[in-house]
Amino acid sequence: MYFDWTWFLIIPALLLGLWAQSHVKSTYNKYATVFSSRGAQAQDVAADILRTEGCQDVRIQPIGGDLTDNYDPSTKILNLSQTVYGSSSLAAIGVAAHEAGHALQHNHGYAPLALRSVMVPAVRIGSAMAWPIFILGLLVSFRPLMDIGIIAFSLAVLFSLVTLPVEFNASRRALRILADGHYLNEEEVLGARSVLRAAALTYVAAALSSILQLVRLLVLRNRR
Repeated sequence: MYFDWTWFLIIPALLLGLWAQSHVKSTYNKYATVFSSRGAQAQDVAADILRTEGCQDVRIQPIGGDLTDNYDPSTKILNLSQTVYGSSSLAAIGVAAHEAGHALQHNHGYAPLALRSVMVPAVRIGSAMAWPIFILGLLVSFRPLMDIGIIAFSLAVLFSLVTLPVEFNASRRALRILADGHYLNEEEVLGARSVLRAAALTYVAAALSSILQLVRLLVLRNRR
């Protein structure tokens, strides 16, 4: 199994994922040294965006790690990593505005975000169970077990696909608001856009990887 030719199915996604991770880091590092002419810090920009857009019940807080920024709909907390919180760089402002975009999605009832939030518990359980169940079914040549594993893994695939419009929409909201609200000038918006586009590639790579993994499971099941 471990030397099966089907491993080659996921190599393109792995390579794309490695490149995407490298690209987002290099792009972020590039614009982390380019600062906004207004001098506003990322957390203040995010707070002002939320306030201006009528989303005032979201709390912004710093968290540890690098590029660990996220918005938690269940607690309405916008978490900004140490390299973003307190920075006035184009990279930091772009990331903070993107996460504020998720909060606006939540506030406006954006359907894909609501669907993703509902899916989280099932995806966590399915992702943990998928491979053990499938491998057990493969070892004992019992197709129903393999099918259960495939169905469980399909939840992760669906989750990765639903994530794409959520992330793209948050970036579009962020860039529009940064430009229309004059948080960044036209040239600076281009820098923030480069950072967010690079980050979007990581989600595309993750979706492709999950799809190819699912194809591989189906091939292994049919061969068995």
